[in-house]
Amino acid sequence: MAENLSLSQQLAQYACSLTYENLSWDQVQKVKTHFLDWLGTVYAGRTQTPIQIILEVIGNLGGQPESTIIPTNGKKTMCLLAAWVNSASCCLLEMDDLHRESIFHPASVVIPAVLALAEREHASGREIIAAIAAGYEVGIRVALGVGISHYRFWHPTATCGTFAAAAGAAKIIGLDAEKFTWALGSAGTQAAGLWEFLVESAMSKPLHIGKAAMNGLLAALMAQKGLTGARKILEGEKGFFHATSQDYREDKCLEGLGQKFLFEQTSLKYYASCGHTHSTIDAVLRATGAKPVSAKEIERVNVYIYQAALDLLGKVEPTTPTQAKFHLPFCVATALLYGGVESKDFNLAQLTSPKIYELMPRVHLYSDSELTRNYPRKWISRVEIITRAGQRLEGICELPKGDPANPLTEGEVIQKFKILSKNALSSKAVERILERVMNLEQVDDVVNLLNV
Repeated sequence: MAENLSLSQQLAQYACSLTYENLSWDQVQKVKTHFLDWLGTVYAGRTQTPIQIILEVIGNLGGQPESTIIPTNGKKTMCLLAAWVNSASCCLLEMDDLHRESIFHPASVVIPAVLALAEREHASGREIIAAIAAGYEVGIRVALGVGISHYRFWHPTATCGTFAAAAGAAKIIGLDAEKFTWALGSAGTQAAGLWEFLVESAMSKPLHIGKAAMNGLLAALMAQKGLTGARKILEGEKGFFHATSQDYREDKCLEGLGQKFLFEQTSLKYYASCGHTHSTIDAVLRATGAKPVSAKEIERVNVYIYQAALDLLGKVEPTTPTQAKFHLPFCVATALLYGGVESKDFNLAQLTSPKIYELMPRVHLYSDSELTRNYPRKWISRVEIITRAGQRLEGICELPKGDPANPLTEGEVIQKFKILSKNALSSKAVERILERVMNLEQVDDVVNLLNV
């Protein structure tokens, strides 16, 4: 690619040239399983308080019935608002997919923007698959480029996700390279989302994610009509990288572009908690053989982990189920007491359980310099469990369940979808949607994809 082109222009040219036919059978299967995984998280989040608030707000905004509001099981609204609520609903159970090295959850922002616009445009399943791949690729590359320092204050799925959503939407409406670049420029100038919400247990996370999907989609629609956007929104002197990072690397945006698909390294979550807790949970279960251990048997648990996990999770107090998903001692205590961690464990009753409260203070967290050096390429955790009988149990996890090198099987993804959607859909509806999504490339018009 020409050296005088900006990063956005090069990403745009690549995305414009990407077609369904460029993807291998395995890559198409991966896109479809991630679509199904995302859809389950949307159904699962529909009853959560933030989604009910968002639904009430958008219900008063009006709009043409273009795209499905998934948490309502069939109602439609304008594509921008559908993307907003569908995106917001998917992140509340902490089971949305994750690209570990970029610290980015691509499905949360890409798929809702793509699906909402695809319904309006009567796009085919193959067009959706190509658009999702393009959105993932652009978003992951922007997130890798902006660097780890960005993560200290900024929520990457909200910030980088705006670029990703714009790319996916731009692909659906067939923007040429110039307008695609404008869409990325307008996406970048809207990118926002600060971590302070987590410290205070505020409800801003679904707003971050939903607005990223909505704003990216808006950027694409505006570019389609001729609204220009900055060509150097990433690397420019007053652009995204300079404004939000101290260690950005422009080369990471383009490394291997056109030769390898970074979306293939995206994980599907096995536990309903922050991704930074997963390797620790698995390390505990390896140490105990996934057998329950009573609180009275435990003297002390030492958790050694990379510094970034402590930077994000270290000040969180588990006073709500949402905060518990970001609290390592709660996750460790749960894994020890029950021999596993399930979605149902994050509830108010568990938070006030005497057994949990007895055990959590015995969990001690330590930053490990070697593990920190490996981050974010690897999210490694090591645990030592010291019993009151003097026994020392040790476990280490480099590849938690769901990592591309330790993946969920297709059967496990399907079972996860069934569990997440069971309170929203009948068993017959679940089977119909499973059939359609897993054969998405055969769908000529996605407008009725979710009709049950």
